[in-house]
Amino acid sequence: MSQHTLSVLVENTPGILARVAALFSRRGFNIESLAVGTTEHPEISRMTIVVNVESLPLEQVTKQLNKLVNVLKIVELDPAQSVQRELVLVKVRADAETRSQVLETVSLFRAKVVDVAPDAVTIEATGNRDKLDAFIRVLEPFGIKELVQSGMVAVGRGARSITDRSLRAIERSA
Repeated sequence: MSQHTLSVLVENTPGILARVAALFSRRGFNIESLAVGTTEHPEISRMTIVVNVESLPLEQVTKQLNKLVNVLKIVELDPAQSVQRELVLVKVRADAETRSQVLETVSLFRAKVVDVAPDAVTIEATGNRDKLDAFIRVLEPFGIKELVQSGMVAVGRGARSITDRSLRAIERSA
């Protein structure tokens, strides 16, 4: 199996996320990462979906996704031809003795402290999966109190936009 990142443009309508997720579920695919948000056009949302599957079953799911009325465009993003990032917020123990070491680690990974308490700091870090995994491993000895990660978001490199053509398709059908 191999990892695939799909960028799926959909009409921003209620229930579309459930229909897309159900399609993957019916096929027995586990969605490893899912991030959804509106694009620069409020009537269009972008789903970034990461799955581990073989190419042929993925092609079948892609064809079925294209049949959904509210799906406008599906693009598989090649990691070399796209910018892919995830976000992690991690609350770490940081008392008077360890705070300077924690802050040094934050600086080393180009992360950012977003909240400070007497015995903990909350850190925001963005990057690819490998960088964030390494960051978390380095913080573990200090004591991770809480951790939350976003799904991957990704966009193709260069000036081309897949959203513009999809917006024109919506305008024509209206």
